[in-house]
Amino acid sequence: MSIETGPISTSNATVNHAHESEHVSYSHETVTNSTKKTTTNIVGSEKQAHAASESADQPVEEVPSAQDDPLYQIASTVAPSHRSVHRDPMSQVTTDAEGNTYPEGGREAWLVVLGSFLGLFGSLGLINTIGTFQAYIESHQLKDYSSGDVGWIFGMFPFLTFFCGVQIGPIFDARGPRALILAGSICEMAFIILLGFCTQYWHFMLVIGVLGGVGASLIFTPAISAVGHFFYEKRGLATGIAATGGSIGGVVFPLTLEALFPKIGWGWATRVIALLCLISLSISNLLIRSRLPQKPFSKENVLPDFRIFSDARFALTTASVFFIEWGLFIPVGYISSYALYQGFSTEFSYQILAILNVGSFFGRWLPGFFADFLGRFNTLIVTVALCLLCNACLWLPAGNSLALLVIYALIFGFASGSNISLTPVCVGQLCKTEHYGRYYATAYTIVSFGTLTGIPVAGEILARCNGEYWGLIAFTIACYAAGLICCTAVKVIQVGWRKPLAIY
Repeated sequence: MSIETGPISTSNATVNHAHESEHVSYSHETVTNSTKKTTTNIVGSEKQAHAASESADQPVEEVPSAQDDPLYQIASTVAPSHRSVHRDPMSQVTTDAEGNTYPEGGREAWLVVLGSFLGLFGSLGLINTIGTFQAYIESHQLKDYSSGDVGWIFGMFPFLTFFCGVQIGPIFDARGPRALILAGSICEMAFIILLGFCTQYWHFMLVIGVLGGVGASLIFTPAISAVGHFFYEKRGLATGIAATGGSIGGVVFPLTLEALFPKIGWGWATRVIALLCLISLSISNLLIRSRLPQKPFSKENVLPDFRIFSDARFALTTASVFFIEWGLFIPVGYISSYALYQGFSTEFSYQILAILNVGSFFGRWLPGFFADFLGRFNTLIVTVALCLLCNACLWLPAGNSLALLVIYALIFGFASGSNISLTPVCVGQLCKTEHYGRYYATAYTIVSFGTLTGIPVAGEILARCNGEYWGLIAFTIACYAAGLICCTAVKVIQVGWRKPLAIY
């Protein structure tokens, strides 16, 4: 990679990015009152340089290829620090190999990150609270139903959150996030308010599973995708910071419910949560925006296209995220029930989920920070391996050991935090920015079937093991093992077996 910057003038410097060029070539001009100096640097092979020199005299005939189609052209999958990126030294603006510019900061960019943080606080925060909701409902309103039956409710919630993205993502690409965020906020508010009135199984399925899932999807997809419009080199860090909103919600909501359930009951406790969501979602509606111009609704702009799975790296990345998410929501959904089963107090059983989300808070932004210069897939491989190890070495033998369970919750929370924050960045590394929503949403449509079945499958395993949790934990370990194999395979395809330390 070569990053070239021209000299900085002390009076009205003009920087031309020249990103229309088909070759990676940058020319920077500095104009002063007395002199004009032009520095030209051409990056690439001798063949590219020769072609560039002849381009002014005669047109260059190009051989058509599948990648020439702008809809399916896939950007280089080398980490941003090793790609042809031009940075404006005055404003920190970067330009990628396709000519897209990113402010990499500034008030507007960080306000979008704040808006995404608050949007995910009010949507993913509720998903991260499903362990508290499930533990309470199983012992009160739906105590006559099995864990597997109740699990379908809380499997439907994250399923629709990801599945609906197959259409929401392309709409975001074409029209931006405003209408989507507003519709999602209305659905989320209706979901949490109506939750206090639910008494029957079908009530909970419609309110939590359907209304909550669709509302969360309308917020989640554009909130994550909008961050990618403002950051390129710092995308991992910025997305991680935004994703911590879900972790903060996963801390605040369980602790609030645990404190209010015995004092004011189920109905009013959920209405307090509704007030917190109202504040956060209202602000997010004002702050989240897109930088790209709107496009007309057309088949190419709006309808999903599964032909992008012809790229083996994208297909394996999707498979990896599928297995990761299949395992992720099992500890989130069952750790409170596990604590109750082991004889811990009701108060601690609700608090353990908050402890897990405290670890997740650091796990969402810290791996993103390192991923920007160590490689996004490298960081994902490490964190998935850590998830595998802590489930096998901490949760499986934890039993009724309070210390071991707390340590597990913190470490798994940290390691699994990247499951939400890093996977969108890895998907974005495989496509052009203007197609980010399409690729991201298509991948998570497949992933959604893992989130749908993970919790109820774990519930059936729990029932067949006579209420003992070893089978459920073993299933979680197997999910992370499969996810680790797939994401490692993506790196091997890109850099080969002989470069295990290559940045990717």
